[in-house]
Amino acid sequence: MGSPVGWPGESRLVPAGWGPGASAGAVRRAAPTGSATLASPRPASLPASRNRKHRGAGTAALFPHARPRSREGAAGAGGRGARRGGCRFHMGNLLKVLTYNELDQGPNFFLDFENAQPTEAETAVWNQVNAVLEEAQGVLAELQSYTGAGQEIREAIQNPGDLRLQERAWSAVCPLVAKLKRFYEFSLRLENALRSLLEALTSPPYAPTQHLEREQALAKQFAEILHFTLSFDELKMTNPAIQNDFSYYRRTISRNRINNLQLDAESEVNNEMANRMSLFYAEATPMLKTLSNATTKFVSENKTLPIEDTTDCLSTMACVCRVMLETPEYRSRFTNTETLLFCMRVMVGVIILYDHVHPVGAFAKTSKIDMKGCIKVLKDQPSTSTEGLLNALRYTTRHLNDDTTSKQVRALLQ
Repeated sequence: MGSPVGWPGESRLVPAGWGPGASAGAVRRAAPTGSATLASPRPASLPASRNRKHRGAGTAALFPHARPRSREGAAGAGGRGARRGGCRFHMGNLLKVLTYNELDQGPNFFLDFENAQPTEAETAVWNQVNAVLEEAQGVLAELQSYTGAGQEIREAIQNPGDLRLQERAWSAVCPLVAKLKRFYEFSLRLENALRSLLEALTSPPYAPTQHLEREQALAKQFAEILHFTLSFDELKMTNPAIQNDFSYYRRTISRNRINNLQLDAESEVNNEMANRMSLFYAEATPMLKTLSNATTKFVSENKTLPIEDTTDCLSTMACVCRVMLETPEYRSRFTNTETLLFCMRVMVGVIILYDHVHPVGAFAKTSKIDMKGCIKVLKDQPSTSTEGLLNALRYTTRHLNDDTTSKQVRALLQ
């Protein structure tokens, strides 16, 4: 994995002279303005036989949180063994120091949502997912232009004895239900695409951060699925005609079945399909529910894969989006103004998905997502572009009102 892009003005600890024979205690601090080398814990002027006290003092200074080895343990291990044990002592704490900044600040690299292209290793999964995503814009366009058959349905209900109005309402509803069926079937293909991406982005031996940085084309597709999901659900929530049309369709089917009448449209959307579609559209956010169920199912079916690998993938994506949004150096790389909104949607999408999948959710103090930071980033943008996203956090998450949610986070979303 390539080294993450450094924070402006950030200092990092890196091993000096790393390699065969290098001293584990030799460490230098690299800073933008130059470098200063920390002294070796063992003064070079002292012979090895007289340096025990100095070596202990140097170790305590470099690693103040480490517990020293007991005298009995060191003596019992023998001279060479004690030295090897000391090397392990230095190395373990050295790695903690080296990774402290990254763990404290979160993953820090630029995820190229605009130009990421698949590598040879990503191509197979990328092609499979891309075949699904190519339909996404068409689905959104159809949903956006969905006007419903409200007028025809009202006239048919108000004049139950007028066969002409009944036929007119039925003729208006049938093509709309066929469209709703296509949306539902697309959600099933999207579920399979998400599963393929989760398998690719959580597979060993790499950690989620490494996957997202190495396989940016797949990370971009994951982001596009989340962007589509929020867009679809937002359109669905603001269009009551969808459920009204489908309810009228089901009532008409049931009435005709009682009267032993078979309609042509019923062969396309049979009773079993109608039941599944009914459950899908009954959800306030049906696409998000689909992704949530798919992610939960992925975790339950992969017993050997810790749930943290999946949730860490989501929290890492949220952190990367937040850092890109709040860092002017990264924001300046966006060549398209729409990318900013895309990045915000993706951040909110992974937060909501994380909150649905993780046992304690995204708002608990133990969450790996900086909720206060994410909300602040949204509130720093014009309200016209973020109010819908803030509402999504308010009304489509599961754990916001839990006792484990801090008062500060609740106050930010009020």
